[in-house]
Amino acid sequence: MWNYSEKVKDHFFNPRNAKILADANAVGDVGSISCGDALRLMLKVDPVTEIITDAGFQTFGCGSAIASSSALTELVIGKTLTQASELTNQDIAEYLDGLPPEKMHCSVMGSEALEAAIANFRGEVWSDDHEEGALICKCFAVDEGKIVKAVKENGLTTLMEVIHYTKAGGGCSTCHEKIEQVLDKVLASGVCGEAKSGAYAKSGSVAIPAAPQPVAERSSSWVQVEAVLEAMRPHLQADGGDVALIGVSENKVEVALSGACMGCMMTDMTLAWIQQKLMEALGRYVQVVSVTEAVA
Repeated sequence: MWNYSEKVKDHFFNPRNAKILADANAVGDVGSISCGDALRLMLKVDPVTEIITDAGFQTFGCGSAIASSSALTELVIGKTLTQASELTNQDIAEYLDGLPPEKMHCSVMGSEALEAAIANFRGEVWSDDHEEGALICKCFAVDEGKIVKAVKENGLTTLMEVIHYTKAGGGCSTCHEKIEQVLDKVLASGVCGEAKSGAYAKSGSVAIPAAPQPVAERSSSWVQVEAVLEAMRPHLQADGGDVALIGVSENKVEVALSGACMGCMMTDMTLAWIQQKLMEALGRYVQVVSVTEAVA
């Protein structure tokens, strides 16, 4: 389990400004539910002074995404749009007394939502639709431009850091070579910034076991369930977790959660998400339970 700061926990359990702002005149939408994280940032901006007088957010994602969104609203209220535009994802992470390295993409999502909201207020078009470069990661729709920006702004130097900040390459490894090529190009240009040391919270390494192989011949139900889980695993792996299939019966599916999913405060939501996807695929009710058996 990640080593979350007390401030992250506070903003998750007691999020500030988690509301729909009906009179918002600046709205920024980033992320995608299909990719595991989505954020809508709503701001009420004084049209004369351009001071942000109120803020609200709706977030679909992990505890760090909710905490980062909450922190963002606290940081921008009372600031002018110009002042707010100077905030970076590192500022969000530092405000929370650090985020685990594997969760830094949540702070990046917050800073992007702020950029989108400011552009929306000014009648400008903000997009991350790959106009800045080729699509690198198909799993999470991350383009070259986003990777370059993250590397430059945060002083990233390794493939794993790029995965943590952008989620690119977190679902599978097919794009790792392309990510490293982009990283090498940026580093060779010598225009990288320096990561702020206070943004990271220390966390231990997490071992993610491979899915077990059943001894008995697989049933058709097992194959169906396994296919659904395989499609969902990239989303869990992007946040440092994983799931393995343990058993399948008529009305019950047993899974083993691992990595960040073990003991996570969002475990119940993860299991409910898996259960819903399985019921849609199987066309019948099944109960998904997490078992504690060790996975070889």
